[in-house]
Amino acid sequence: MTLPVFQLRRNPFGRLVYQGADGVTHEGVIPVRAFPISEADRGLSLVTSDGRELLWIERLADVPAAERALMEEELAGREFMPEIRKLVSVSTYATPSTWKVDTDRGPTTFTLRGEEDIRRLTQHTLLIADSHGIFYLVRDVLSLDKHSRKLLDRFL
Repeated sequence: MTLPVFQLRRNPFGRLVYQGADGVTHEGVIPVRAFPISEADRGLSLVTSDGRELLWIERLADVPAAERALMEEELAGREFMPEIRKLVSVSTYATPSTWKVDTDRGPTTFTLRGEEDIRRLTQHTLLIADSHGIFYLVRDVLSLDKHSRKLLDRFL
């Protein structure tokens, strides 16, 4: 399936502006992934600020380079989700606790308010929310080192 002709640009305020084949423009459009973790390059929608879908994109690779770059830039800002590579330490096994971790974006420290802030997405994938609402991804628990798995097991 081919994409309909459209243009995407930023306005002077940095917001995305979509113009469809019909010539109608929409300011403040938002790219939204259908499956941001499991299939980040497939199933993306451009929606208005009130959530109305303007365009469905089956594969991001099918989008022209200039528009794709704008979408990826916008998504990167909205989908900040560091991936935990190693648990260095945990202050206490009771919550709230302070976690020191190494992520794909460098080392950081965050506070886990409660065990309910650790969500299992699949058998081996976890999403952890810190006290500030930042989400951390553990893509594969089994790929973590033994020390990290031992610390994590205390909370699961």
